[in-house]
Amino acid sequence: MALQVADHWFELRRLADGVTFLWEPHVAPLLRCNIWHVRGRDRDLIIDTGMGICSLRTFAKDILDKPVSAVATHAHIDHIGGHHEFEDCIAHRLEAEGLQAPRGDYTLADPGFDPADMATLRIPSLPDYKIEGAMITALPSADYDIRSFRIRPARQVRAVEEGDVIDLGDRVFEVLHLPGHSPGSIGLLERKTETLFSGDAVYDGPLFDQLHHSSRSDYVRTLHRLRNLPVRTIHAGHDPSFGRDRLIELIDEQLARWGEAERAAG
Repeated sequence: MALQVADHWFELRRLADGVTFLWEPHVAPLLRCNIWHVRGRDRDLIIDTGMGICSLRTFAKDILDKPVSAVATHAHIDHIGGHHEFEDCIAHRLEAEGLQAPRGDYTLADPGFDPADMATLRIPSLPDYKIEGAMITALPSADYDIRSFRIRPARQVRAVEEGDVIDLGDRVFEVLHLPGHSPGSIGLLERKTETLFSGDAVYDGPLFDQLHHSSRSDYVRTLHRLRNLPVRTIHAGHDPSFGRDRLIELIDEQLARWGEAERAAG
């Protein structure tokens, strides 16, 4: 496969409220996860870690100057690739095993997954997404072999549940269990700033509810819950961040689409 060599792998942009947005511009859009860094007084948060093709910790060394907890909003391949670099990892109890022993039931990457062909992921064909071609659009180095890519297991994983809190010293994030996209999907809510890190429970694009472990009924309940949350800023697992008005619009549109699909099927 003839790909050019990238001159850098990650990019970052500093936002308000001590939040930094990081991403991998050379990962195919389907798998280009939003990576979030949140600065705290005593420790920091990394929320999702991307594909793990290059070292997130090395790139972000200038902003990772204190102990760090790496949260996985869920255990899909595009969200947990860099967790093995962190000593303290956090995931919902239903998906913690997916970080410790990555396999297709959790990550969507079965043993036959070929990184040169995303169609070999455990993802059904969907009209809204291109699920084909290589998972990267450039090489991180001239000698990189794309077929050598593997998800490396995380070392220390703490399982959390609904209502648990992650305390950074001056900032507290509440764990919300948001099933639907996957059984153990979680979000992190900072009530003081009315900020939600939603993972893939909601983002500004068509939602995946047709994976082998997705549940539309759970997803509907999750979206109704999110619609009623007191939030003003949503940092999602993919696509741009948005505010409360857009959150309500996205949820209402998605629920309407699902309702139309159910009526057509019935």
